[in-house]
Amino acid sequence: MSAIGRWNWRWSLVAITLVLQAGCSTWRQPPPPALVARFFLEADPREAGRAVVLPQSGVSITIAPKPILMEFDFTDVQVVQVPLGRCLAFRLTLAAGRDLFRLTGREQGRRLVLTLNDEVLAARRIDQPIEDGVLMVFLEVPDERLPALAEALRQTSTEIQRRLVRKQ
Repeated sequence: MSAIGRWNWRWSLVAITLVLQAGCSTWRQPPPPALVARFFLEADPREAGRAVVLPQSGVSITIAPKPILMEFDFTDVQVVQVPLGRCLAFRLTLAAGRDLFRLTGREQGRRLVLTLNDEVLAARRIDQPIEDGVLMVFLEVPDERLPALAEALRQTSTEIQRRLVRKQ
């Protein structure tokens, strides 16, 4: 084989290797978000649902099978102090805020149930329409855990929003 033939063969092999490596890197899925928050609506007694139990109070609630708010709907999560104590405040995207306003206007008396990575941690009764796009909820966890949970949820939200912008 001539020197030119060996040179072309080597470069061809290098090119194939680079193409395969680039192709393999696009197949890898990014790691899942660290902490995923989802809100479920309490199921109507005539609807099918799944029974869940809150960890401290032991309250049993039947929730609808599909979440009404998902990790894509949050732009920020903060620990806030209100007269009844410390809670998490979930700031929603504009579209999710409008949807929540309509839902909370129509479903008063039912409850919203929060899960974090499928662990049921909170429920909030809908007593009025939520107009400002901020959903506050008291978790059945010690207050000392709230800052770490809020930080993990913010990181998840930031990563998801970054991915959504990149796809557009």
